[in-house]
Amino acid sequence: MSTRLARILTTIFVLAVVLLPIYWLVSTSLKSNREITQEGTLYPHVPTLDNYVRLFTEKQFGSYLTNSLVVTFFSVAIALVFGAMGAYAIARFRLPFAAERKVGLFLLTLRIIPPVVILIPVYLLMLSLGLLDSWLGLIATYTAFNVTFCVWMMESFFREIPVDLEEAAMVDGDSRFGAFRRITLPLAAPGLAATAIFAVLVTFNEFLFALALTATPRAMTMPRGTATLIGRIDT
Repeated sequence: MSTRLARILTTIFVLAVVLLPIYWLVSTSLKSNREITQEGTLYPHVPTLDNYVRLFTEKQFGSYLTNSLVVTFFSVAIALVFGAMGAYAIARFRLPFAAERKVGLFLLTLRIIPPVVILIPVYLLMLSLGLLDSWLGLIATYTAFNVTFCVWMMESFFREIPVDLEEAAMVDGDSRFGAFRRITLPLAAPGLAATAIFAVLVTFNEFLFALALTATPRAMTMPRGTATLIGRIDT
């Protein structure tokens, strides 16, 4: 009985930790400005949708959303194409053990480097190329990060696919690239989908480079644009 009670209490505690912040966000969004700043109530006494109305009637909000969708789509799509080919090459064309370890370590190192470390070099590069405050600058930056992530993620999926299937296709007259496109890629579709989901989430929510590389609503993404709404819209 005590074990069951402990399990129930643990479940309640975990749910409270997970759900209370979400409840507070939703509750705050339904309060008036007075309730938020003065009364500090636990729930909205007079629920209102005025905050949502002001948000979605803000002309620049649609621009922020469009920018995020466009930048995310192209950067992830390009990264998936090149990442899939890179991961396939590493998985199929065997390298000496030492070289293979170095490639894996290099990809892992690129993933764990804090973005703030290369923020200034990336900014100066985009400045010299004239790509500041543009979709192309963000797409190029995010693609560079996403390619290494895609290679790292998809390599293991390609290793799980039997080489015999590709060899059989090539015996029947298909090329290496044809076997990759018709045999390997469809079998690796679940891995591609998982990689794409992770890359989309990371890219859509990225804030640091969007903050440094954009300055006007024409290129600001959703996280960057949302930060500019603080204090300008009563929420």
